[in-house]
This record gives sequence, C-alpha cells and structure tokens, in this order.
Amino acid sequence: MSKAYGKTRWKRFALVMVPSVAATAMVGVSIANSALAASFSISGQSFKVKASHIEGTHFAQFGTVDLEADGTPHPVAVSAFDSADITNMCQSVVTDLSKIGMGKITLQLKAGGNGTPAHADNLLIDMEELKADATFKSINIGQDASTLAGTATQGWTPHPGVAAASGNKGLPTGATGFAQAAQSASLDGVEQTARATSAGTFKLNGLSLSLKKGDGPNNECF
Repeated sequence: MSKAYGKTRWKRFALVMVPSVAATAMVGVSIANSALAASFSISGQSFKVKASHIEGTHFAQFGTVDLEADGTPHPVAVSAFDSADITNMCQSVVTDLSKIGMGKITLQLKAGGNGTPAHADNLLIDMEELKADATFKSINIGQDASTLAGTATQGWTPHPGVAAASGNKGLPTGATGFAQAAQSASLDGVEQTARATSAGTFKLNGLSLSLKKGDGPNNECF
C-alpha cells in the first residue's frame, strides 16, 4: 500500500466515521421531538459504554426490537431517564478495515471527567447487556409498559416496522409488555453494550475523541 493511498483511505474513514459514530455515541445530539430511540433504522453494529457513575431521575426500562435498514431485527432493553448525569463516560466502537489493509480501528470517546459529569435530558439507551451496581428508589417491577410515565418514555416512538408487526402503536410497543420504573436510579461501575442511544439534549463536558489501531481492552472501553 502506497503512502498516499493510506492517507487517502484514513481521511475518508475519519470523515465518514467521526460524524456518524459521534451522533450515535451521544455527541451533541439535539432532537426536537424529545427522543427517537428505536424510530430510526440502526446500523446493526453494537458499541460499548462505560461510566464510573450514572445518576438518573424517572428511570424506566422495557423491551422492544430495533431494526436494521434491511429489516434484520435485534431485541433490546430500552433504559430511559428523564435526566441523567454521567461521570467518567467512555464510549467505543470498532470498525473492521481489513479489506483495505488497515485492520480494525477503534473510535473512542471520553467525557464527563475532571469533576464535571456529562448531562443528558430525555435519554434512551437501546442495550443488549448491562453490568453495574444499581440502587433504585421507589421502584415498580412488572409494571405494564403502556402505563410508563416520564418525558423520556412519552417521547419514545417505535420503529415503524415493529409497530406494524405488533399491531399496537401504544407506548411502548415491541417485544414485551413487561416493564419496570423507578423514581430515581443510581448506578456504579457501569459497563453496557448498546445498539443505539438518543437524547433530547446531551452535554459532553471535557469531550475527547481518538482513533486507535486495533480492538480489545487496550483500545475499547472494556
């Protein structure tokens, strides 16, 4: 591979990946209609998010199905917060560029350190896995998903394909009617694998973004 060729491909990768991943990864999104969650077609690629602490109000969680543009389904658990402060946030996503001789590249984003957490309003996270030490205040487990309150869940809309398949356009619609809700949630040592994230507003204090060669725990958040 020539030196010029390598530079051209790297610039193309950076220009394409940074805006798209940054948007998916919580960089300055401002969505007028509260939040989108599963209403858009997902990329089909998961990403990792790690935080030392998340403090959120009006927490809710329910199941649904995210769809790729080609209709491939991915069952997810949606975690919703009307408001959330996130301390020492790290988000990473891996892209395989082996076909152009560059191997795997990890985009890593960090924010919310140095004593000033990142802050999100109407935050929704479509996740596949979560590990944390969690404390919930005034929690209801087994609540019917259609009765969830809070601005984040009220602003959530399902992917049109999921709504059509379920025959139920109520809130929320998807894989299951089982849900849980709490007045507040406090999570420590958070590690999650997600398919999508959206928010009404997301303020990333101390934002830094970098591209790293390779994947694994040395380059990904965990």
